[in-house]
Amino acid sequence: MITGVGILTSMGAGYDANADGFRSGRSALRDITLFDTSRQRVGRAGELTLPDRLPVNLLDHRQAKRIDRPSAMLIHAGGEALGQAGWQIGGAGRVPMILGTSAGSMQIGEDYFRQSVEHPEVRGGQATRVWQYQTQTQARNLADAFGLSGPVSIISNACSSGANAIGHAFHLVKRGQAERALCGGYDALSAMVFAGFDSLQALTTGVPRPFDAKRDGLALGEGAALVALETLEAAQARGAEILGEVVGYGASTDSHHLTQPHPEGDAALRSMQAACAEAGVDAEQVDYINSHGTGTPLNDIAEGRAIQRWAGDRVGGVAVSSTKAAIGHLLGGAGAVEAVIALMAMRGNWLPPTMTVQTPDDVCTFDLVRGPRDAQVECVLTNSFGFGGANATLVMREVGS
Repeated sequence: MITGVGILTSMGAGYDANADGFRSGRSALRDITLFDTSRQRVGRAGELTLPDRLPVNLLDHRQAKRIDRPSAMLIHAGGEALGQAGWQIGGAGRVPMILGTSAGSMQIGEDYFRQSVEHPEVRGGQATRVWQYQTQTQARNLADAFGLSGPVSIISNACSSGANAIGHAFHLVKRGQAERALCGGYDALSAMVFAGFDSLQALTTGVPRPFDAKRDGLALGEGAALVALETLEAAQARGAEILGEVVGYGASTDSHHLTQPHPEGDAALRSMQAACAEAGVDAEQVDYINSHGTGTPLNDIAEGRAIQRWAGDRVGGVAVSSTKAAIGHLLGGAGAVEAVIALMAMRGNWLPPTMTVQTPDDVCTFDLVRGPRDAQVECVLTNSFGFGGANATLVMREVGS
């Protein structure tokens, strides 16, 4: 059972701000201020604005002063998720944490390198950067902030990392290995990652247009989303509000190419089929798909064909959209953020649109949501596919549906 969620994106901080933005189809892409993009082809992304203060937490002044940007994102998302779930700060105890990321705290590595090259005689701050650069540091900061003492797992599986983290936590709880778990994903913008995507010419020079016939690339973004999962019995014993239920998780690997998906979406299809088989649902019962939908020529075709094969004759009735058009691609955080968006759509009975599509690609034989729309949503599916052929699918539904 999902009893709490926390989310922070360029759309805003918190559940309400993000739900309002995604429901209306608002774009939250803006000029980058975190680093210099004057030498890049592109200068826009889904850069978020961190709130001025951290939520109530257990960090002392010294710890709080050392918090890096990704850790701050996690703490904001964690504070909201734990508060919504009703898990007491400092009293949640042995709660496993499963987090997905692809870049971790890359910006700290960049700062270390820059100081080493430009001011090699200055050693101040470098030891702290070495310590903070380790990926588990963000998880430890999150644990320290809220008094969590359970085991920590970090999944770095490209763009499916956040979905993998939720899926892994779901199986821990479902199989009785944990009564509850805190899970999700995060990534922050960094100059090196941004320059890498730009040098590959994978970034659009205009706006991202997933599933548009003339799409020319993706936009990058940053953010974090965390989900509080627990057994039905534990939630009921506390009288907790249940926001939804994770019912299926599928993962697969496509050994087709280092960066390109199989053109027919073979591995994507397998992850969708596995998730739906575990959930016991088919295309007729899934009301909405939050697609991976990057806006790159090859990805959208592969995912579109996977959806066609998965849905069969029912494909015309399957509502699909990509929210990356609004906030960019959050890499390791994308799967978790998009799972929360799909949950929002299910709870609010609306479909988040992809507003930037002008001419749908021929692969769009499904119902591509291009404008704000109210709908009865009881079961949702979300896809996350990454470089190297890592694929993950989650299925969620309303409790009792």
